[in-house]
Amino acid sequence: MTQTLETLARQSQSMHGIRSVVHTMKTLSVIKAAPYERAAKAIQSYHDTVLKGLHAFITHYGPLDLPAQPKAHHVVIAFGSDHGLCGNYNESLAAHLAEQLGETEASRTVLCVGSQMADALADQHIEVTQTFFSAASVDGIRRLANLLSRQLETLRTEQAEHGLAVTLAYVTEDAERGRRPEITPLLPIDPALIAALQEKPWRSRSRPFFSMQAQDLFEALIRNYVFSILFQAIAEALKTENAARLARMQQAERAVDDRLEILTAQTRAVRQDQITTELLDVIIGFEALKK
Repeated sequence: MTQTLETLARQSQSMHGIRSVVHTMKTLSVIKAAPYERAAKAIQSYHDTVLKGLHAFITHYGPLDLPAQPKAHHVVIAFGSDHGLCGNYNESLAAHLAEQLGETEASRTVLCVGSQMADALADQHIEVTQTFFSAASVDGIRRLANLLSRQLETLRTEQAEHGLAVTLAYVTEDAERGRRPEITPLLPIDPALIAALQEKPWRSRSRPFFSMQAQDLFEALIRNYVFSILFQAIAEALKTENAARLARMQQAERAVDDRLEILTAQTRAVRQDQITTELLDVIIGFEALKK
């Protein structure tokens, strides 16, 4: 009986330790999610400013003539995690991406953010060309976005004859549709967006004026457009990753609490049995002495 109590005590101690770890991970997920959410909102303002710059450029120089690139080299950037404890976050995105890509474009380049995401893509038989570490902070988002922008510039130089078609894959979350995989094109720029900027009136008494050369200005605007979209995708992926980890930790916390309740009930029952046995021994001994 004593051995059973010791076993239950060790199990209870282990479960309390696990609960402490789960609670710490839960707290970290809550703390880290808020800055990523603010970063996603902040970069939206930056993105709107870049679009205003494109609008001013189109107003000054006239409609853009973007050539079609039917043989453009396809580049896919998948944003996942370097750490686990977030459920099927990486696996669901990898499965959705594999379904969208199919068996075509075997020569595509796949850039992956997060080692866990790389493993999930490998399970879907998607060959990863290069893997990057995920951002560990808000400052890391900027550095990662710059690194990916430079990588895309390198690929654009290598594929100068055909051009690039870039697609982003990440997990997003909203109040209406919940958590879901998102596959969105980055380059070439959506013709509908360019058409909307061309049709939008310039609401000012003076026309826009630029001191930079048109080509240099246009390239700078496109670089900032790419940077803002990459930054937003990274921030959104990190925010959703922490939300998924938080949900997972809440489930684990409830499971640990349920297990602790069972262990507590078992310990009380064993103690009660032990007390009852000791009392019976005393009573039996007393009766024996009385006889």
